[in-house]
Amino acid sequence: MATRPRTSRLRRTLLAALVAASVAVPVSGAAGPAAVPAPAPADLGPLGSAAPAALDERYAANRAGIRAAERTAAGHGDRRRAAVLRAMADPGRRFLSFDGRDGGRTTEVFGDLAHAGRIAVLVPGSDTSLDAYGRLGAGAAALRRELGDSAAVVAWLGYRTPGTASHEVLTDGSAVAAAPRLASFVGELSAVRPDSRITLLCHSYGSVVCARAAAELPVDGIVLYGSPGTGADTAGSLRTTATVWAGRSTGDWIAAVPHGRIGLGFTTIGFGPDPMSPAFGAQVFDAGSGGHSDYLRPGSVPLRNMARIVNGRAASEGRHHA
Repeated sequence: MATRPRTSRLRRTLLAALVAASVAVPVSGAAGPAAVPAPAPADLGPLGSAAPAALDERYAANRAGIRAAERTAAGHGDRRRAAVLRAMADPGRRFLSFDGRDGGRTTEVFGDLAHAGRIAVLVPGSDTSLDAYGRLGAGAAALRRELGDSAAVVAWLGYRTPGTASHEVLTDGSAVAAAPRLASFVGELSAVRPDSRITLLCHSYGSVVCARAAAELPVDGIVLYGSPGTGADTAGSLRTTATVWAGRSTGDWIAAVPHGRIGLGFTTIGFGPDPMSPAFGAQVFDAGSGGHSDYLRPGSVPLRNMARIVNGRAASEGRHHA
């Protein structure tokens, strides 16, 4: 008898969120990041080599593309986007790919990819675009410092992330579109760095993307943090040989998101069981007490524990089921 009230509450909660998001979309999307024009990028093809000379050539080509996008944004009158792109075009930064259109797609390397024995790939969640890229870049840089010089971090913004105030964030539509791109990139990365240990770190909605791609990912670990669910019932149903980890800070608002799936005929909303639950079967690590955007904060518990996972060591700072 207890199942029906819980299902009813879940349905009401998710439907309320869907309605609220549908109302918010026309307002928030009217002048969103995708409205800023950018030139088509050069076709550099797949990542075919991790030799230093080949990487330097690719970095230089993407730097030229970023500068072209900066000029276009400035001509459009968007000084904020132009400033972001000007910072990204710094000669010290390394981009494996860049496309400034439709909110932006980038793949940036922190560290020496040509010689890294361990590689972490960050997959971001909702509301990540070129205009908000600084947060993802800062987190990647912090993780790279925590890992040390023998590791590299790749910030993969390879898809159009859903907005938090949108109906897309309640469904797996964006993840379905993103998963093949993630699988393709990680496959290329694995092919050019076959001896490196690769770990995916998937934040928030990014965990839905990683779950959709999991069976095709040649990685050693998949870390789900701040996750609303994955769309899978258990870690085993992800059909991956990688170790699946889950962590959530005690101060993360996403803990209040109801877990389950509701079919509405035209779509399904919700992402199923909580990855932190014992029944899901992930290895749980302590993610501290910060908020939803604090996992990669320098000196934080989750940053240290995720660095340990990337390094192939068990997270050491406690375990909890928040």
